[in-house]
Amino acid sequence: MSDLALYIVRIAFLVVLWIFIFSIISVIRADLFGQKVVSRVTRANAPTKVSSPVLPTAPAPIVSTLPSEAGGVTASRLEITQGERKGTSIRLDRREITIGRAENSDLVINDEYASTHHAKLVLINNEWMLQDLNSTNGTFVDDNRVGTPIVVKIGTPIRIGKTAFELRA
Repeated sequence: MSDLALYIVRIAFLVVLWIFIFSIISVIRADLFGQKVVSRVTRANAPTKVSSPVLPTAPAPIVSTLPSEAGGVTASRLEITQGERKGTSIRLDRREITIGRAENSDLVINDEYASTHHAKLVLINNEWMLQDLNSTNGTFVDDNRVGTPIVVKIGTPIRIGKTAFELRA
């Protein structure tokens, strides 16, 4: 093999090696710090400021979908039904509840099958939507793996690893 061909093979090998190293670093970074995933549904239903064409200085009407102000029956707490923290419940007093192993999660799950930022529950139009945040082992609603954001009804079992929980009124 000529010197030039050997030199080109060495350079190509180094380029492939560096691409591999950067991809590993990217995966580790995403697992440690989590990825911000905003679904199209959340973006479409985000509150927007509405201005009146007749009175441009009038404040925009405030429309709230918090559980305490909503008209219909909605879940008020999330209760763990299986797992290490069975019987524990948290109040659903925000529009978004994060679930995972991270200490800054609203529902911390100490389970080897849970990712750092595993899933989130988002209140949209008086319904709780569950979104899996590209977890390794998946999120299951009624024993079906969640691929896209899904509406979760009261009493429907949600499972992450060995931990199961339900929305309760």
